Amino acid sequence: MEFRIDSAVLTDAVGWAARVLPARSSVPALGGLLLEARDDRLRVSGLDHEASARVDVAADVAREGRALVLGRRLLEICRVLPRGSVECAVEGARLSVDGGGARFGLSLLPLDDYPASPALPAFRGLVEAGAFAGAVGQVAVAAGRDDALPVLTGIRLALDGTTMTLAATDRYRYAVRTLEWRPEGGAPEGGAAGVTDVVVPARRLTEIARSLTASGPVRLAMDGGSIGFEQDGVRATTRLLDGRLPRHAKLFALGKHAVATTGLEPLTEAVKRVAVVAEGDSPVRLGFTAGTVRLQAGHEDDIASQCLPATLEGAESQTVAFNPAYLLDALGSFHTDTVSFRLLGPGQRALLTAGSGTSHRHLLMSVRAPLD
Repeated sequence: MEFRIDSAVLTDAVGWAARVLPARSSVPALGGLLLEARDDRLRVSGLDHEASARVDVAADVAREGRALVLGRRLLEICRVLPRGSVECAVEGARLSVDGGGARFGLSLLPLDDYPASPALPAFRGLVEAGAFAGAVGQVAVAAGRDDALPVLTGIRLALDGTTMTLAATDRYRYAVRTLEWRPEGGAPEGGAAGVTDVVVPARRLTEIARSLTASGPVRLAMDGGSIGFEQDGVRATTRLLDGRLPRHAKLFALGKHAVATTGLEPLTEAVKRVAVVAEGDSPVRLGFTAGTVRLQAGHEDDIASQCLPATLEGAESQTVAFNPAYLLDALGSFHTDTVSFRLLGPGQRALLTAGSGTSHRHLLMSVRAPLD
């Protein structure tokens, strides 16, 4: 095998495929990346027991072939390569990487020990890359980090007709985002006719979403145990999580409530400012009136406060308090000029939306602050 390729292109391809490599494995070959050169293309593939990644990039192939090398070592080499053209070739039992006067050699791993890459599941439809990546980012902040509750570390992906719903929760917050998608080849499998409802590992889905180009369609593939995505030579699969997330319909049905609205950017900056005195689990309190929201944090002599313009409908005043980190995560997931709080009262849940919009909603549990 022998090929020439731009160092930046090689680094990006290796970096993408190496994301799925296991930190530790009883199978040494799983620490490798498979390089395949043919037809003026280089394919870089990586996999573990849960996920796979594959990317095809342009290369000047002088001799076709395949090679398996330690993935993370190859990535380290790529990151320090001089800019410009790189020549890679199999020489005996090693892969040589030569560019800009620098030369590296990597031992080859046995190809016979490398498992076959999983097949991509059946295609289900298309979704726009930019919208999908943005939606994943908006809900991923609410996914759990506790591996003792695996299903809560995932993102729910539900397909119903032409609507895709993404949702995540760690029991203290719940983010939901809907967007359009285009079914392909009839109704998806699962549940009622035309409905699919699965849970995808949030970390894997976030990595995939970040790798997508800003525009163009992404092909979505799915079966009973895995999900796959493909766009412009990039392909990734990951296993689904067992179980289901708690349903959000009842939580988001607030009944009679007040609505407070204020500027998103000023509120975000104010939360960051007053939160510097919020130690440990100390919350930030928001007191809304008809024309103002007053933020306050801390206790005794270590306190901070700030007032901002706001509107309030449905009540004369409302006070809520949130974990400042959770509140900042929620605010950071919106990309509008204003944010609205649908409020039930102190110690009760509050629903954040982008003004009157409903495509992205973020539920936060309010706590009773010591200042109440």
